[in-house]
Amino acid sequence: MDVASIGKAVVLALVEGATEFIPVSSTGHQLLVGHFIGFESPNNTFEVLIQLGAILAIVGVYFRQLLDLLRRAPHDPNARRFILAILIAFLPAAIIGGLFSKYIKFYLFNPWIICSTLVAGGLVLLVIDETEIEQKYDDVHQFSLPMALKIGLFQCLAMIPGVSRSGATIVGAMLMGSGKRAATEFSFYLAMPTMAGAFAKDLLDNYKNLSKDDVGLIAIGFVVAFLSALFVVRKLLNYVSRHGFSLFAWWRILVGAAGFAGLIVFG
Repeated sequence: MDVASIGKAVVLALVEGATEFIPVSSTGHQLLVGHFIGFESPNNTFEVLIQLGAILAIVGVYFRQLLDLLRRAPHDPNARRFILAILIAFLPAAIIGGLFSKYIKFYLFNPWIICSTLVAGGLVLLVIDETEIEQKYDDVHQFSLPMALKIGLFQCLAMIPGVSRSGATIVGAMLMGSGKRAATEFSFYLAMPTMAGAFAKDLLDNYKNLSKDDVGLIAIGFVVAFLSALFVVRKLLNYVSRHGFSLFAWWRILVGAAGFAGLIVFG
């Protein structure tokens, strides 16, 4: 584990934490950055496993709300329904990811695909952000169980790198009448079981292939991703409530276009 490898790991972990919860695709950004700086991990395990840092960041920010939910669940049907909604929304990704994750990595973890989906997703986000959609829900706890399932189906689109898990769930929720803040908050809650499941699946599949250097880099990446994600989660809800998603949409388009240029020039 040399200094160059550590530096690359830190850069990728900063990218992971900074982009995981905004609708720009953390996986897409990591794979593109990794491609151009020459970082490789066995089966892209580093990129998945450092998500644990981001998971713990959002658990830390939402710790009181989560604890309150668990305390109310035995006697409050609304709390139980919300927990069930999150689990139902998680189910499609759990099934598809569990069955096809190896094929997804093999066929879709490609920089040309990532650049294409970054640009396409940015255009979709611009349209959704500017479209007047009747707002039916301004509280994340109002989402119905069928709506949660549909949001979970939208989340499955994010298995294509560059689409963005948070972007897919936010767009899906908004199309069904959610306000921007509530859609973003539901995406936060849904991230917890989804990312934890992806972490567990990837660790189970690849732990035998990890060297001591790999484990060291993952540990460094975990800490850096935690710190950068912590900052973003604390700021994001207020930002999207005031400004929407246009900044993230244009960022996606810019990064996708720059990626195309880099691939054409440098390969």
